[in-house]
Amino acid sequence: MTLVRFLPAYHRIQQALQWWYSRQSMKLFLEAEKIRDDLLQEAFSIRRNLDLMVVDNLNLSRDQTQDYLKQIDQFHCSLVQLSNRLFPESLQDNFPLAIECLLEPWLVANPHLHFHLDLPVNWRHESAAHSLIVLSALDELLTISLPHILMRITIYISLKQQKNFGQLNIQIHYPDVTTFICHPSLPELDYLCESFQILTSGRCFYRINNRQVILYFCW
Repeated sequence: MTLVRFLPAYHRIQQALQWWYSRQSMKLFLEAEKIRDDLLQEAFSIRRNLDLMVVDNLNLSRDQTQDYLKQIDQFHCSLVQLSNRLFPESLQDNFPLAIECLLEPWLVANPHLHFHLDLPVNWRHESAAHSLIVLSALDELLTISLPHILMRITIYISLKQQKNFGQLNIQIHYPDVTTFICHPSLPELDYLCESFQILTSGRCFYRINNRQVILYFCW
């Protein structure tokens, strides 16, 4: 009887962790594709241009020099963005700033989204591994909850410290019933909460009502 009661819980945990791993694997795959399609091509172009300069013994004009410098600066900027997506520089020392850095690409790609942030200036010291899980969970929540349509959606994000626990609250307000019904995916929200609780030994729960989703991460 004990084994029978245990099996459903084990199956639920297994599904949640498989879901989490597949999502993280897809992120790594997309980053690898960006490196192959963009960064490696840029690096090859820069190297090729430098080779031609040596072979032809070119005397570059000021404008040509500026063009090459601009190309190198863009390459450097792409590397910085990549490194911050993989592991934000501020993650170990400034978790609130890491959250802001995570949201920047969302704002650039989705100007119709409106974020309202309530983040403390200072935050407690905690392991980067823990912070990365919370940050990844926030990114997953936005991915599965925000539709790919140009409609105004308001997101409130609040980070608080309650005694010895950190608490990240997210409220997503949808503009109409149709958009609300289509999003978010309830099974994925369940997987997200289950995965977060297992990986952080914390708590995660959500409420859906009145065209809004409210989710709490506690760790």
